[in-house]
Amino acid sequence: MRTLHAIAFARSGDKGSSANVAVFARTPAAYAWLQAHLTAAKVEAYFRPLGVGPVRRYEVPNLGALNFVLPGILAGGGSCSLRIDAQGKTLGQALLAMPVSLPPELLSSLHPTP
Repeated sequence: MRTLHAIAFARSGDKGSSANVAVFARTPAAYAWLQAHLTAAKVEAYFRPLGVGPVRRYEVPNLGALNFVLPGILAGGGSCSLRIDAQGKTLGQALLAMPVSLPPELLSSLHPTP
């Protein structure tokens, strides 16, 4: 078992009481895997303990990225939330810690042995 960090990097930020998390694949093969496996439902289940609403996923193929909108996750947003991360800047890193089962051929294409 690995984490998403093995095949992607991320950026996140606030949009009022919601946040968005963009997940960028490290390779085209990693993007294909993300498209097939990193669903809105999985991201919603992962962030459910934080009180997220129905997650929406947008594909951004020209950047090899998926963008997720996480409604209500910031409990009011930057100026009124009591959360430590009221702007959602750590949500991308939190998502990259999600455990995933990656195929060995995908991992070997990321880190070829000499």
